Amino acid sequence: MSDSTQKVAIVTGGSQGIGAGLVDGYRQRGWAVVANSLTIKPSKDPDVLTIQGDVSKQATADQIVGQALDRFGRVDTLVNNAGVFVSKPFTDYTAADYALVTGVNLAGFFWLTQRAIGQMLRQGSGHVVNISASVADHADIAEPTALAALTKGGLAAVTRSLAAEYASRGIRVNAVAPGIIQTPLHPAESYTPAALAGKLPPLGHVGQVSDIVDGILYLESAPFVTGEVLHIDGGRTAGH
Repeated sequence: MSDSTQKVAIVTGGSQGIGAGLVDGYRQRGWAVVANSLTIKPSKDPDVLTIQGDVSKQATADQIVGQALDRFGRVDTLVNNAGVFVSKPFTDYTAADYALVTGVNLAGFFWLTQRAIGQMLRQGSGHVVNISASVADHADIAEPTALAALTKGGLAAVTRSLAAEYASRGIRVNAVAPGIIQTPLHPAESYTPAALAGKLPPLGHVGQVSDIVDGILYLESAPFVTGEVLHIDGGRTAGH
């Protein structure tokens, strides 16, 4: 077990993109990090514990929090970053689509947050950050997003609910709602001006992983902020 005064963050979807950026961001602040994904590899950094597993499974949540406590002795922040996005006309969604999206986006949040908050209550403090999406607030007729609205919109709503429920017990709950963010999960050509014609937000360009990391680290440093859904979307929420 490491120094029990060192803060510890759990980051799901931590192997690439925003998740990998968050692992680096928290480590730069001196935090230990427990990073989970289906394919994550072991880290050479003794203050980064990687755990492979399907976050939608209850047993994975038990494993993540249990190993975090075994290795580092505490859980200060949970970032529910793992998520999937499937865009289809509503009537084309299959049972497999529904199970995948709700499994990762909702069940993954539910089981892990339940266990993390349980530990935070024992500590008397903690912070949960959920990753919502700006499309949950502003639908776009150019791209069907019913399952994203259902799941990511649900995360925004439960963020406010949990913030109110646990504020008196030292636990803050916030969310970040990204717009179009350039990540390695999508081919570079999908971010060209031609591919994004008519989709760019008022600022006129897509966001970067660092924009989301900076937003989450801001929330980490803002002890009077809870129940907030921080839109990092280039002004998409403001209008077109």
